[in-house]
Amino acid sequence: MGIPEKIKAIQEEMARTKVNKATEHHLGLLRAKIAKLKREQETKSKKISLHDGFDVRRAGDATVVFIGLPSVGKSTLLNILTSAKSSIGAFQFTTVTVVPGMMEYRGAKIQILDLPGIIKGASSGKGLGRRILSVARSADLVLLMFDVFQPYHQDVLITELGNIGIRLNQKPPNILIEKTATGGISVAQQVKLTKMTEKLLKDILHVYGINSARVVIREDIDSEQLIDFVSGNKTYEESLIVVNKIDLVDDEFLKELKSKIPSEFIQVSADAGINIEQLKERIYEKLRFIRIYMRPKGGETDFKEPLIARENSTVLDICNKLHRNMRKHFRYALVWGKSVKFGGQRVGINHVLHDEDVLTIIKTRGT
Repeated sequence: MGIPEKIKAIQEEMARTKVNKATEHHLGLLRAKIAKLKREQETKSKKISLHDGFDVRRAGDATVVFIGLPSVGKSTLLNILTSAKSSIGAFQFTTVTVVPGMMEYRGAKIQILDLPGIIKGASSGKGLGRRILSVARSADLVLLMFDVFQPYHQDVLITELGNIGIRLNQKPPNILIEKTATGGISVAQQVKLTKMTEKLLKDILHVYGINSARVVIREDIDSEQLIDFVSGNKTYEESLIVVNKIDLVDDEFLKELKSKIPSEFIQVSADAGINIEQLKERIYEKLRFIRIYMRPKGGETDFKEPLIARENSTVLDICNKLHRNMRKHFRYALVWGKSVKFGGQRVGINHVLHDEDVLTIIKTRGT
């Protein structure tokens, strides 16, 4: 029996199993087995090829991607947010490649990628789906875009992204697993597990061949979070829902729409230019930028043009933004601001900077 057949057999068993307290353990193990088989399947298959326009070099201070079904207006919105020239047409699959554009807002340069529309089953390869979705893996923010008349497609997009390992608006589970040579699996619960039993945790680890390990639980997690953690190859990204074409409906329709979409969303009209500035501001907020003011050694601080970085950026991240060889010649840095105890404090390359910090980088002598 091949891997696809094994996966199908387990899925059929899960479908036959009633979901209740007594079957939680059994279903958790079945999910773990499916995840392990899918990982093996992906390892054996060829890596996703990103050619013919699907390999886009990252640029700017952050990257945002549009994910949506065909004909929801992604290309029109890209063109109004940036100077890109993405094809526009009143028919499906107008965009057949990745079209990049650059949005400049509040000093930040934000790369926005218009991806071809995806369909249900995209994560299985339908409509070049896996190639399209894989671009989202390296994004800093995913914009889930819908037509105002099709708000119910949210679950489709989230499912397709989830199937290739992209978790939206989640954080990696705060647990630690250290493999050991002997001693079995010991579990230290800093936070009590309520969403699964310790026995299920150990049995899932056994499925993945982990028979001896030290496990530290720092938050209450469920079996799916544990499976994500041990199976690896997962990315955790922020997302924002954008509902387009609101100029085609009245206020009553929009009021009813809010009850159908439980998550936060921005309502816009790319054609009519409605709420575009609000969308830009929300994108900026979601990306959590910070401003770093550079001060050359012995010089004055440049408060007019801050360097834009992401939240939790280190001195190393700033070095890499300034020049690719800056790291080689780094000696130490001086920082003034909220991230240090006193002005002009000397810090190392892994120091985490805060918004509006002033930074001086001292290079090795002779460079």
